[in-house]
Amino acid sequence: MENRFNLIDEPWIPVADIGLVSLKEIFSNPKLRALGGNPVQKIALTKLLLAIAQSAATPEDDNDWREMGWQGMANKCLSYLDKWHDRFYLYGEKPFLQMPAIRAAAVKSLGVLSPEVSTGNTTVLTETQQQKNANDAENALNIIVQMGFGLSGKKTDNSVILTAGYQGKQNDKGKPASGKAGCAVGHMGLLHSFWLGEFVAHSVWLNLFTQEDIAELVMYPTLGVAPWEQMPAGEDDDIARALKESLIGRLVPMGKFCLLAEGGIHYTDGIAHASYLEGKADPTASVDFAQKKPKALWVNPGKRPWRELTSLLQFIEQGKSDGFDTPQLRRTRKRVSRNTEQFAIWSGGLRVSSNAGEQYASGTDDYVQSELWLPSHLLGSLFLEQLKHEMAQLEAMQKQLWGTVVRYFRELSDIDKSGSGKAQPFVASQAQKASDIFWQLCERQAQALLHACDTTQIAREKRQRLRETFANYAEQVFNQICPKDSARQMDAWAQSRPNFSKFKHAD
Repeated sequence: MENRFNLIDEPWIPVADIGLVSLKEIFSNPKLRALGGNPVQKIALTKLLLAIAQSAATPEDDNDWREMGWQGMANKCLSYLDKWHDRFYLYGEKPFLQMPAIRAAAVKSLGVLSPEVSTGNTTVLTETQQQKNANDAENALNIIVQMGFGLSGKKTDNSVILTAGYQGKQNDKGKPASGKAGCAVGHMGLLHSFWLGEFVAHSVWLNLFTQEDIAELVMYPTLGVAPWEQMPAGEDDDIARALKESLIGRLVPMGKFCLLAEGGIHYTDGIAHASYLEGKADPTASVDFAQKKPKALWVNPGKRPWRELTSLLQFIEQGKSDGFDTPQLRRTRKRVSRNTEQFAIWSGGLRVSSNAGEQYASGTDDYVQSELWLPSHLLGSLFLEQLKHEMAQLEAMQKQLWGTVVRYFRELSDIDKSGSGKAQPFVASQAQKASDIFWQLCERQAQALLHACDTTQIAREKRQRLRETFANYAEQVFNQICPKDSARQMDAWAQSRPNFSKFKHAD
C-alpha cells in the first residue's frame, strides 16, 4: 500500500487565526499563537505534541529544562520527527496510530466518532449535525481524538479481539460487550487543564515534565515508548501493558483501535486504561484522591471553568494535602512562574450523558473552555486567598439574587407567600435562569477579577469597582426576569427588590 499524507509535512493541525499547519510547522514557527478546533481536539493535540516532546527532549531537571529552552526543545523535536518520519503516514503499510489487524471489524461511518453529529435515527435539527465527507486532515484529527476521547457504547465492533484469551471486550455471556469510555472522558467528561504560553511550541515547553517529575509521579513513574515507535499487537500484550504503566501511554492511550477504510472506519476497543476510581488519571485531569472514594472534577456547562479556578489552584496553599490535584499544573507551576513573565491557565472538555453504557451529548451537554492569563508574580498563596474571598462574595450575591427572584414570583402566584420551603418548578426555573444570566455577565470580567486579586492599593480599588459592576449585573438581571409592567407586578417587584449595597462596600 502506498504511503501518503505524512502528518509531519502535510497541513492538518488547526491553529487559531492561521488555518491548518503540519507538525513540522508547529515546532518551527513561533508565530502560531494557539491551537484551534473544539476543546476536545485541543486537549488531544496538546497531549500528542507533549508525547512527541517528551520522547524527543525530556530534560533531566529544572536547570536542564531552562537551559534547553523552547527553541532547544523544538530543535530536538524536529530531529526526532525526521528520524521517525516513515511512522507518521496516515495511510500506508504502517498507518499512524492505526491497527491494520482489525480489518475484520465492521466499517462504521465517521459520524460515530463525533458526538455532535446525528447518526442512526437521531433527529437532525441543524446543518452542523449532518455528517459530511471528511478529508485527510479531518481523518487525522479524528484518529488523534479517539485515542483518549472515544465514547462508550455500541458504536465499536468488539467482536474482533487481537490478544488471544483477552476477555476485556466480552460481557458476562461471552458476547461482544459495549465499548468503554476513553480514559480522558470518564463517566461524564473530565475537566482538563494545562498552561498556555506565547505560542504553541512555547506552551508545549511550559508543560514538559522533567525526568525528576516523572520519577515522582506515583501513577506513571516511567516515561515509556511512544506507540508510533513500537505499536502494540493487541489489547493486552507486553507493549500494551507497558503503555498502561507509563506517562507516554497516558498521553497517547490508544483506548480505541482504529483503521481508516473506504467510506468509514474500522473501530473497536483498544487498551483498557485504569480509571480515576482505580487510582489513575491523566496528569491534566483534576481528581481528589484524598477522599474515601476518589472524586473527579467534571466538565459543567452551567459552571464555566473560570469558576473552578480556586479548586484547580488549591495546591498552591502550603501544607494542603487534600482537594483536587492536577499534576500537570502542580508539578510545573514553580518553574513556569519563575521563567516566564506571564502565562495562561487553559481548562476545558466535553460534558456527556450516559444511559445503559451508551455515552452521548444531549440536553445541556456541551463543550466548555476558558483561558485566563496571569502575570507570573501574581500566582501565590495571597492571590489564591484573595480570589477565594472574591468568589465567595460572588456566590453570596448569586444566592441573594436567586432568593429575590423566588420571592417576586411567589408574591405574584398567590400560592405560597411564606417565603420558605421548596419553590414551585416554574419559580425555580426563573430563579435558575436569573442565576445563569448573572454568571454569564460576570464571566466578561473574569480576567479583570484575576488581575485585581493583588495586595496593592490599585488592585483594591479595582476590586471595589468590580464589585459595583457585579452588583449592577445582579440588579440588571433581576429587572430583566421580574417585570414591573402591571400594578401587581410593581407591588411584587418593590417588595422583592434586592439590596446589594453590602457587597459594594465590603472588603
